Amino acid sequence: MKIFGKDGTCAAIFLDFDSAVAGIDSVDADVRALQSWLHNCGARWIEDRSPNGGRHIYIPLKKRVPFSEARDFVEALGTRYRTLDKTPHQNLMHGCMRTPGSPHKRGGYQELAMSLNMAYDVARRPNSESVWETMRSELEHEITGIRALRLTQSLPSSDQGVESSMPATRMSRLMQQMAQTGLYDANRYSSDSEARQAILTAAAAAGMKLVDVERRILQGTWPGLASFYARYSARHRLPALKRDWTNAVVYIQKKQASKAANNNAHKSPTSKPNTQPLLPGAVTSDPSSEHRYIRTWRSALALREHIYSASRNGLARRMVLRALGEAAHMTASRFVEFGDRSLAVATGLDHTTVGSHLRALRAEADPLVTLVERGRGTKGDLYILSIPQDLQAAAEDLSWRKGKLHALRPVFRELGLPAAFIYEALERIAGGLTTAEIVTLTGLSRTAVSEAVELMAAWNMVSRDSGRSWSVVSTTSLRELAESFGVLEAVAAQLHRYQIERTIWREWLSKNVTTVSELLSPIDDYPWEEYEGPPDEWALTDMVFTRVA
Repeated sequence: MKIFGKDGTCAAIFLDFDSAVAGIDSVDADVRALQSWLHNCGARWIEDRSPNGGRHIYIPLKKRVPFSEARDFVEALGTRYRTLDKTPHQNLMHGCMRTPGSPHKRGGYQELAMSLNMAYDVARRPNSESVWETMRSELEHEITGIRALRLTQSLPSSDQGVESSMPATRMSRLMQQMAQTGLYDANRYSSDSEARQAILTAAAAAGMKLVDVERRILQGTWPGLASFYARYSARHRLPALKRDWTNAVVYIQKKQASKAANNNAHKSPTSKPNTQPLLPGAVTSDPSSEHRYIRTWRSALALREHIYSASRNGLARRMVLRALGEAAHMTASRFVEFGDRSLAVATGLDHTTVGSHLRALRAEADPLVTLVERGRGTKGDLYILSIPQDLQAAAEDLSWRKGKLHALRPVFRELGLPAAFIYEALERIAGGLTTAEIVTLTGLSRTAVSEAVELMAAWNMVSRDSGRSWSVVSTTSLRELAESFGVLEAVAAQLHRYQIERTIWREWLSKNVTTVSELLSPIDDYPWEEYEGPPDEWALTDMVFTRVA
């Protein structure tokens, strides 16, 4: 059954839980969690089972929803439920689902997991608009995360530059694909409105008429463009299209007039004129923007840290946030896909402890980190560094902190987390800090500060001047101290153990999972970095050994 109609909308959300991803038990657990969530939202659903252990959940909707809303919703749910296959809702042209009673390709049939009368009642009385809005509001953070992820993803290289190589009398293949699929580069168009205006501008520039566009929408040739108008009621869609078309024609006329005027001006003979119309919504990417964002996030972290207590859990969560920030700087991206084991080595914690702290951090009301997508196969969970709304203005006004953002440097595995935070504070202040100032700046108790500075002073890491201010002794090597404490051997052992665990996991995947083959090859020379970002081995050695002061 095809999910989307010719108008680019769907009448139900189709959720496919695949047992090939992590086994039947994981599917059952995800479905139970989803059902509980749907019940709390007041939603009603239909459920069936596949012969291979997969499950389908159908959420009928009273009002049809456009492709972009449905895709955002399902991709957001995919960050919560590992076994959910998001691809049916990611393809407007070919997305489809096997309905109850349909034969399965491996034999058997899709069977209802509820009575036929109950399923009929749900289909006869679909979920109202208020239920749909409730479900979307519950997924607000996840939807924001997946939309932000698209800002870092460009269109496939085969489509880049297509528009500029086309003659002006022909609509580019890139614009045609946008009109057909409803998919667009979020770096270039920040909303559906901008994307549809770009399509209409390209169509007008190619010499098409309004009637040509209307025919393609009504006949289902351009369901992607049709989906951009689904927010309007049926009787208002064509008037909205006419308004946008008028704006596109006016825009092109102005560009042509401007071009004619410029042709009369004196220009350098070496200048090469731009022969293509400038489409609305185009943006220029700044390669340093990610580092600027991460530094602003660091300011937000400094403002937020006071809420974490000086308890063991509070200090550990502060260190996990630092590890995520350091990883973001290393990859020049606000998106972090380092697994729990990478973060465990970077923070000196056990990987299970890291996982529990990450769950607590992303469950906060306005979190500093947001889960974008749960890990699958060999991929780790994907997080985005988020700047809380209430700290946005203050973080932007605050001066960026100088120096690097460090996770737990190896020597502090022996000296403790309080010493790590105190040493970090002293590194930032050239003139040194008194004990009272350190207490205020770090949020630690006076007893903890006194014990930590005395311990570091014994190892000549810090010293106190006649004015009672503590400062860092720059001639003392943290790496040499870590070696003398035997910490680096412990880190190397942890690295080796995690490497063995990854090998075992990859071998298990290769034998038990047959769906995503590019993530499951266990051979040593397989280019893992092409699919899961920086390999954990590189990330760990870089974070632990090459970044030691």
